[in-house]
Amino acid sequence: MKILGNSLRGLIPNQKRLLYRSCILPIVLYGFQLWYYNMMLLSYPLKELRRMQRRVALWILGAFYTSLMPGIEAIAGLIPIHLYLQKLNGRFHLRMHSLLSNHIIKLLLEMRHSNNKEAYQLSLDRLTPR
Repeated sequence: MKILGNSLRGLIPNQKRLLYRSCILPIVLYGFQLWYYNMMLLSYPLKELRRMQRRVALWILGAFYTSLMPGIEAIAGLIPIHLYLQKLNGRFHLRMHSLLSNHIIKLLLEMRHSNNKEAYQLSLDRLTPR
């Protein structure tokens, strides 16, 4: 991102924000469901994400490092990272609830939380190689 921002003509702030939202965030948040479960945040990943978002907001605007974070995020047009994670988690749960009741993924998720391990093994046997 810095190489693109330092080119001869450079990138305008809207292009920088679009680059961050479309290329960087999906890569960084690829496995967030592994550590963000049922709105239980782990402090270290969230701290790193906030640090990353601060650096990106400063890069987008070309602001000083002494600038206040909430103001910089708002001016750069970025959603605070904890709210973005809540939005992604809500969409994940909506997707899971919109599955049919006999969908194999839904059966696997429901069986994982039950104590009946035999039923869980049976549902694993239903999976096809495809």
